[in-house]
Amino acid sequence: MVETALVDWSRLQFALTAGYHWLFVPLTLGLAVIMATMETIYVKTGDEFWKRVAKFWMKLFAINFAVGIATGIILEFEFGTNWSNYSWFVGDIFGAPLAIEGIFAFFMEATFFAVMFFGWEKVSKRFHLAATWLTGIGAAISAVWILIANAWMQNPVGMEFNPDTVRHEMVDFWALVLNPVAVSKFFHSVFSGWMTGAVFVIGISSWYLLKGREKRFALSSIRVAAIIGILGTFAVMLSGDSSGVHAAKYQPMKLAAAEGLENGGERAPFSIVPGVEIPAMLSILATHDVDGYVPGINNILDGYTTPDGVYHPSAEEKIERGKTAIESFATYRKLKESDPAAAAVARQTLDENIDYFGYGYIDSKEELVPPVPLIYWAFRAMVGIGGLLLLIMVAVLWFEYKNRLAGMRWLQWIALLSVPLVYLAGQAGWIVAEVGRQPWVIEGLLPVKAAVSSVSVAAVQTTFWLFVAIFTLFLVIEMRIMIKAVKQGPNIETK
Repeated sequence: MVETALVDWSRLQFALTAGYHWLFVPLTLGLAVIMATMETIYVKTGDEFWKRVAKFWMKLFAINFAVGIATGIILEFEFGTNWSNYSWFVGDIFGAPLAIEGIFAFFMEATFFAVMFFGWEKVSKRFHLAATWLTGIGAAISAVWILIANAWMQNPVGMEFNPDTVRHEMVDFWALVLNPVAVSKFFHSVFSGWMTGAVFVIGISSWYLLKGREKRFALSSIRVAAIIGILGTFAVMLSGDSSGVHAAKYQPMKLAAAEGLENGGERAPFSIVPGVEIPAMLSILATHDVDGYVPGINNILDGYTTPDGVYHPSAEEKIERGKTAIESFATYRKLKESDPAAAAVARQTLDENIDYFGYGYIDSKEELVPPVPLIYWAFRAMVGIGGLLLLIMVAVLWFEYKNRLAGMRWLQWIALLSVPLVYLAGQAGWIVAEVGRQPWVIEGLLPVKAAVSSVSVAAVQTTFWLFVAIFTLFLVIEMRIMIKAVKQGPNIETK
């Protein structure tokens, strides 16, 4: 029971930290593109109005950026404090992209941020514009390396196990970088940031319209943000499609859980809500083939053979082979000095079963099923809210183009109230991605209960509640500063 409590509290603490951190990251990614676009208009037209517009959103960007850094640093420390076995086992691989992110991307981001925020009257227009764009590019590059590390946990590639060091070691850096899951995850996450930034700007601008303030500023901001947000939403849809295909290929249990699919097959239906299905749609989304085979939860647990003859072992077979791998590893370590011949046999057995090594820590097949209701509804929240936000952005852009938005208070209210929804959609997406991978820290390779640090439950509980207090304080402070800045306004006009 102590072990279970330790794992649960460690997971909860990491989820808390990651969830808070992701409140700030997407807004950073989205506002960076929006304010850079506004400054580009200023440089192209020479209109001082656009300079003031860009500077206002840059102020909100800076506030959000600062708090995001603080939560991100704590998140990375937890790999060592709460997940030391994980860090030891795969640190050679997982640590590389995080080190690159810290050494290259973060310093690039911070350097150009200083020029962007403090250099308006100190450098030329074009140099300042370049600094603004490079700040946003630095934020995206930072996201690249973090998402490469995360994607490796979803689809581990480019490494092999060294029984002498008891570590997985990188053998192909470019396989790690070009991991197909990493590519789709990067575009999905970055463009969802465009959506977040757009909805945020539209919402704040709508507040000005409701207050009868800064009309030109608000409508101009809405126009730019809506265009970027709509483009970002379509890019999210495209990258989401590839993410679905990758989930079907590399993480079939996650896909089955997201669909609540107990028994799969060919022409698998897509569940809109329980009892309402679209025939064959899941097969189309997962395989791009109306007759594509999609396994369900029971198929994955019991073992199945695809129509093209590929056999996928049952959970019991994987667990048995995993235990064989662990036993062979122990035998190899014990005999490698005293009986090299026997150690070589054990090493061969280990190599034959290494793909199932992590399953040796699983006690029953039920452990391999993530919490289906949570993932099922989180997926629908993500997709449903995303569709609603797209409609709102299209509506505000259309009515702004028709010069009618300024008088449509009901739509302004909807736009303002949509701001928390975009954050809810982002959190739901990460629930699908991370909770859907359970019980694995690294898919099929290392379960959470084998990755956790040997610390007391009380210690994790104490730091959990401490982080709740600290992060809530961060959030309250950021919101108060943001609200104060918004109330002050850009002061471009009084009409």
